[in-house]
Amino acid sequence: MGFQSGEQANNLLKAQCHIWNHMYSFVNTISLKCAVDLDIFETIHKHGRPMSLSQLIASLQIHPSKSTFIPRLMRILTHSDFFATTNVADNNNEIEIGYVLTDSSMLLLKEHPLSIRTFFVNSLDPILTNPWNKLSTWYKNEDPTPFETEHGIMVWEYGGREPRLNHLINDAMASDARFISEMVIEKCKGVFEGLESLVDVGGGNGTLAKAIAKSFPQLECTVLDQPHVVADLEGSDNLKYVGGNMFEAIPPADAVLMKGILHDWNDKECINILKKSNEAILSKGKEGKLIIIDMVVQEDEKKDPELVETQLFFDLLMLVMAAGKERSEKEWAKLFFSAGFSDYKIIPVLGMRSVIEVYP
Repeated sequence: MGFQSGEQANNLLKAQCHIWNHMYSFVNTISLKCAVDLDIFETIHKHGRPMSLSQLIASLQIHPSKSTFIPRLMRILTHSDFFATTNVADNNNEIEIGYVLTDSSMLLLKEHPLSIRTFFVNSLDPILTNPWNKLSTWYKNEDPTPFETEHGIMVWEYGGREPRLNHLINDAMASDARFISEMVIEKCKGVFEGLESLVDVGGGNGTLAKAIAKSFPQLECTVLDQPHVVADLEGSDNLKYVGGNMFEAIPPADAVLMKGILHDWNDKECINILKKSNEAILSKGKEGKLIIIDMVVQEDEKKDPELVETQLFFDLLMLVMAAGKERSEKEWAKLFFSAGFSDYKIIPVLGMRSVIEVYP
């Protein structure tokens, strides 16, 4: 095949690079998991100052024959901004590269108060990754999700039968809730002020509700989730757990809170959940609201390409796992009004997620 111009050849070379980049993008994920498994982040953090490559290799629990391969792992992770480098002097005053953690790698530390390490590790469990290999098969059958194509049942049913998946999901959600609760309480105190009661729908082990109950002691908080999720959980003075089904009834409250719930469901199911939420709020006989913490997919990709790409990743994740989706503002508004709500307000203060107040 001949090329009509040098520009055409260059475009094809770029196209090849683009395909290869996507073909091997899993290398970023697996390299990061390797660093987590080897406790590289913990080792550098405990060192307390920039750590030279030789010091790092000597501190890791690896086979001696593999020590020469650590620099290549560190190189790709530095390229991905999980490490920064600086010059450090060794015992002989020779200059070496020293590694320090970045904001991203700090969030992967076990003891960091906002750690998302558990979310990261659990998301890569084969129970949750194998369904991706059935995506093309799923497009040719009638299964609701690729997860069901792989495992034979829907993810929520699987979680009810298989304790390991139940723990994987709940631990990951608790990890994310710890992270997001700090941000919500810091940036959105006004959302909760003036409320007397709140029900956290699908609140899992209550990580978010606990943080809210502690910050707003006048607020009576209830966590509603499936009976097997809340069976062994104990409440506190202003926090209680209720087993139930959000499709059937939601306990009355001034505010209904849903974090990462509606993106798990299709539009018809979401409208049903929203109607139950509206009923729960109106039954209190006073002005109340629905509080949603979820993604609002950005229309303009140029503003923040990485943010938009992450939102699109999550949209496909919802397709594969739960027959749900991430929604744009227009799609959210259609759901709200279809469920009988009168107005809404989006508060975009949580990075790729937003707080949405919805009013009956």
